[in-house]
Amino acid sequence: MPAKNPTACLLVIGNEVLSGRTRDANIQFLATGLGTLGIPLREVRVIPDVPETIIASVNEVRCKFDYVFTTGGIGPTHDDITSECVAAAFAVPWEPHPVAWPRMQASYKPGDFNVARQRMATMPRGAALIENSISVAPGFQMENVYVMAGVPRVMQSMFEWLAPRLPGGAKIEMRAVHVIGLPEGIIAEGLGAVQQRYPDLDIGSYPFYRASGNGVALVAKGSDSAEAEKAIAEVTQLIIGFGRVAIPGEPPEV
Repeated sequence: MPAKNPTACLLVIGNEVLSGRTRDANIQFLATGLGTLGIPLREVRVIPDVPETIIASVNEVRCKFDYVFTTGGIGPTHDDITSECVAAAFAVPWEPHPVAWPRMQASYKPGDFNVARQRMATMPRGAALIENSISVAPGFQMENVYVMAGVPRVMQSMFEWLAPRLPGGAKIEMRAVHVIGLPEGIIAEGLGAVQQRYPDLDIGSYPFYRASGNGVALVAKGSDSAEAEKAIAEVTQLIIGFGRVAIPGEPPEV
């Protein structure tokens, strides 16, 4: 049996996400990237810009997961409070970072490094920087908590810098088939039996609706590629047993 993979949680922080004004684009990117590193994303929470909620959430999930990632709330405006909340969660001062502060100060014209921009260089004492190639303002790490920007392009650059530095596990492997015209309710019992035989895999059923025909995608995910292959082979036989054709891979988007 493969060694246990480390687990991760993502806290998406921001009233704008909860209100529907901003569509979060970071969850899929992080889930995919972490899976490649063998760090399955096990929980995602979307929480508001409320200090008590952020502090309590950080303290709860950093004890439950090997890695905690946060996105959002590290900009220059009054509602960007993630950094100071993380300081409170770790019970350390929120203060000018000895590297980020002079670096950011030097990047602006004299007088332009104002109080708002100074917030982006103020971090929990002991924070390690997370660099990015898009902006001079970094993210930061406190123990197993990684605080990143909410802007997708900046967050992605931070994660690309961070990824080689994250100890992971076996890559999360995925095998899939899909079938046209076979409802989930017909295959559910047999699929549940397959899941019982492969407890270390996540076996999922995902209906889709296409102009070319409706159907269901059946996916086996886990760190053992041989087990995933065996499980999806059993799913394929299950589909054949209903007189249908199992098509390898995910269904096309259109």
